[in-house]
Amino acid sequence: MNIGIIADTHDNLEAVERAAELFTEEGVEVVVHCGDFVAPPVIEYFDGFELHGVLGNNDGEIAGLEAAFAALGDESELHGRFASLEFDGLSFAVLHGESKAEVETLADADRYDVVCYGHHHERDLTERGRTTVLNPGGHFPSIPADHRTVAILDTLSESVRFRSVEGR
Repeated sequence: MNIGIIADTHDNLEAVERAAELFTEEGVEVVVHCGDFVAPPVIEYFDGFELHGVLGNNDGEIAGLEAAFAALGDESELHGRFASLEFDGLSFAVLHGESKAEVETLADADRYDVVCYGHHHERDLTERGRTTVLNPGGHFPSIPADHRTVAILDTLSESVRFRSVEGR
């Protein structure tokens, strides 16, 4: 299964639309959003995917985000500030990750196969013991183009690749 991972969309509807198109091209079934949607209109672009998200520090319109998730139906869910998920036998910790120390603690706990986070607007793919630590990048206007990316995680090969949403 291919899982799309995105973060820090910050109401950038153009980037979200391109990311959703890319996820469709890549055969993504599940999308994980690591927070900072900012407002509910972002959510509708993920219609057709199973969407799991966590709240970031800029997600203030919580009732609207919850309603937008509910409108997607199926298995989509806004999990609050943290999600513990499992797909194809792989365990995922998902958080916005304002504190890098918290991200590192989760990775070092040897409990999760993958720890996904956002907030820092820089893509990151590192291994800490058996855990893959992944920040897919961000889409805030001041982020450099090489970090305006999403990640695709293949659960079968347990591989991750980044795809740019710029210039599509």
